[in-house]
Amino acid sequence: MADDTSCEAAGTGSPVAANDGSATDSAPDGGPFAECVLCRAPTEYPESRRGITLCPVCEWQEAQRSACSG
Repeated sequence: MADDTSCEAAGTGSPVAANDGSATDSAPDGGPFAECVLCRAPTEYPESRRGITLCPVCEWQEAQRSACSG
């Protein structure tokens, strides 16, 4: 079944984003980006953010797990 909205159709081939060196860029508040607590990939949140920080891929996977749990 071909679905044009899937990751493979979008050309990524994998749900895990490649590390393109963006971790050395700075967050919107001027500080460095926080690491994902699950896979250690850079997140879109600054290091000063409190609580658990997840990268977009892990956030999506966590949302899928919680949505599908009975």
